[in-house]
This record gives sequence, structure tokens and C-alpha cells, in this order.
Amino acid sequence: MIKRYTLPEMGALWTEEAKFQTWLEVEVEAARVMAERHIIPQAAYKAIKAKANFDVKRINEIEKEVNHDVIAFLTSVAEYVGPQAKYLHYGMTSSDVLDTSLSLQMKRAAGIIDKKIATALGVIKKLALAHKRTPCIGRTHGVLAEPTTLGLKFAVWYTELGRARARFAAATERIAVGKLSGAVGNFANLDPAIEEAVCRRLGLRPAEVSTQVVQRDRHAEYVTALALLASSLEKFATEIRNLQRTEIGEMSEGFAKGQKGSSAMPHKKNPITAERITGIARLLRGYALSAMENIPLWHERDIAHSSVERIIFPDSTIIVDYGLQKFIDLLTGLVINEKRMYENIFYGGGLVFSQRLLLKLAGPVGSRETAYRLVQRNALAAFEGKGLFRELVLRDKDITRHLTAAEIGSCFDLDYYLKNVDKIFRRVFRK
Repeated sequence: MIKRYTLPEMGALWTEEAKFQTWLEVEVEAARVMAERHIIPQAAYKAIKAKANFDVKRINEIEKEVNHDVIAFLTSVAEYVGPQAKYLHYGMTSSDVLDTSLSLQMKRAAGIIDKKIATALGVIKKLALAHKRTPCIGRTHGVLAEPTTLGLKFAVWYTELGRARARFAAATERIAVGKLSGAVGNFANLDPAIEEAVCRRLGLRPAEVSTQVVQRDRHAEYVTALALLASSLEKFATEIRNLQRTEIGEMSEGFAKGQKGSSAMPHKKNPITAERITGIARLLRGYALSAMENIPLWHERDIAHSSVERIIFPDSTIIVDYGLQKFIDLLTGLVINEKRMYENIFYGGGLVFSQRLLLKLAGPVGSRETAYRLVQRNALAAFEGKGLFRELVLRDKDITRHLTAAEIGSCFDLDYYLKNVDKIFRRVFRK
């Protein structure tokens, strides 16, 4: 008897057993619709529905002889159904089954992935809200820039992952199509109404027009959306990797009791999960290119895409599912060092407050260029270890003749940089 899959674990979705089960699902629904329209006898559909089954081992044995996977599958099913199997696959071509069932598998895989994305978004949102006003230093070009908050970092991740989710949902919508249009897509043996009814029962839409196959730009968009999703995960993981560097030390992966970081160096705690996510993204980008190479098939169809797709669809969905789970685990166990974040903000005696001082000084001095030069010379001296920036500024008579100590001190106030955080959060989390 036919059975429907209800969001199994990702690996189970792509087994040989699951693949043939999905093929059978398409064949049985096609027989049902054709019987309803009196194209095949009702008795044939009842026999197919009651008896249709297959044996993976038997299919593989038959395929060795016939060198055709769909024929081998149909032969195995016919051995269970009996004489009424002559109405199985009636008026259809192999790709009617292959492409329609592949769309089903890809749609179901997307459902599993979307649940993981939703979980990851929830974890990021929780971190963002918890650290909305946790000060940390922003960096541009890898160099200290100005203070920001850790919550804003997470808010950026939240919106980017939200876009990835929407992008993948759109790609899934475009791949969720089936076709029963025959050998060259012209419905020579079946009316388009058959295709429409079968697709509706399967939760798919009929392709507006097809050749022997569903066009592969749809599949390429799906894999590319996965590659973009993985690339965003890599971006987030790279930030964690960088902030775990010893000289930065602002956050790190959790380190379990008994865990070891290196076979040679007992002191090591390495960002291995974040690095794993980085590797996954590299692989996915390669799969996206392979999917694009599958778009230009010859005429109404060739099978140059087939061998590629047997690898990239199971692998890409399984890898992304795994990568999302690793990312969720990484965030859940994230260690955040707020003390180190604060210390890094005031590196060199508050170098990162230079722009605030520049703006305060430019008016009294009468020239932004002059103010810039005065602030910069003290900042460079602090960089060179000749003193702390704030103290150097307070000793610079060219500055203190224009600004009081209190006015200079006000330029080193962290709250100045946090005054619009609530407004940003309302934009991000308004829903």
C-alpha cells in the first residue's frame, strides 16, 4: 500500500526506499485520476491501490538487465499488482514520474530546513534582546572603529537569516511543480486536466509548460538559495571565529567537560564548529554552480543533468540541515565575555572615541581639517604606545584651549553610541 511521508529526518527522505515510494505515490495518484475520468478501468485503479508495492533489491536486479531505472521499478511494481499493471504508467513517460516525485522530495526537504531556520531565528532573537545594550567595539577592515552593541550584531544576523528564509521559500514555491505532459511536453497521450488534477492531489502546481522535463532553472534557484543560506551561516560563524581569537577574546564556542582542543597543545580551545560551518558553505557554493550547469539541456531533454542531481539534491539538503543544527548548537552554547568587550572598547585609552572628539572640536577650532589633525596626532601617538589617548588629549594645549576637561570627558561617553538602539530594534523586531 502507498504511504505518505510526513517530514521525516532529512537522510531518510533521500534513501532508495523513499525515492521509489515517492515514485509509487505519483503513479498511484495518476491511476486514481485516470480512473475517475474513465481513461483506465476503475478495477485497474483498485488493484493498483490495493497491491502496488516494490522491492528495492528486485528493482536493482532488473535494472542490471534493462539498464533503465524507471522500467525496472515498474516491472517490480507489476509483479505485485498482476494483470491490471498494464494500466500503470498509462500514457506517461519516465520524467513525468521522475520530475514530479523529485519536486515532492525537494518540497518536503524544504519543510525540514525551514523548521531549522525558524529555530535558529528564535535563538538569534533571544540573544539580540538579551544583549541589546551590551557594548562592544565595531570593527571595519578588521580594525577598531566605534562602539556598537552585541545586540545589534545579532539583529543584523536575524534580518539576514530572515531574508535567506524568504528567498528559500520563494525558490521552494517555484520548484513545487509537477508534469505529466509526456515525451516532449505536448500532452500527446494525456489531457492537461490529468496533470492538473494529479499535481493538486500531490500538493504541487502543474508546470505552465514543460518539455520532457521540468526546466532546470527552478532547481538551480533552489540550490542557489541553499548556497546563499549557507554563505550567511558562514558569515556568522566567521564573526564568531574572529572574536574567539586569543587577542580579541570577546566570545567563544562552548567547551564541554572532558573536551580536548589539540593532540599536542593542552591549552587549545578551537572554534571547530564554526570552521565546520565555513566548510559546508564552500561545498554548497560548488553545488550551486553544478545546478546552474544543468540548465542548458539539449532540445526537449538529455540526461546530462541526471548524474549531477543524484548527488547535489540529497547532499545539499542534508548538508544544510546539518549545518543549521550545528549553528543552533553553536549559538546555544556561545560564551560571551562582556568584560573583554568593554576592555577592547577602551583600548589605547579610548582611541575609538576620536570621531566624537573631532566633532566636538571642529566648531571651536573653526576648521574640521585642523580639528582632525589635532585629534589624529594624539591618536597615532597612543597607537605607538606613547600614552593613553584620553590623557594625551587632556595634555594637548592646542585642544584644551578650546575644550574644557568636562567637554573632553563627555566625548568618551558610551551612552552616546547607544541612544538609537531601541529605534533600530523596533524596526527589526516590530512584528
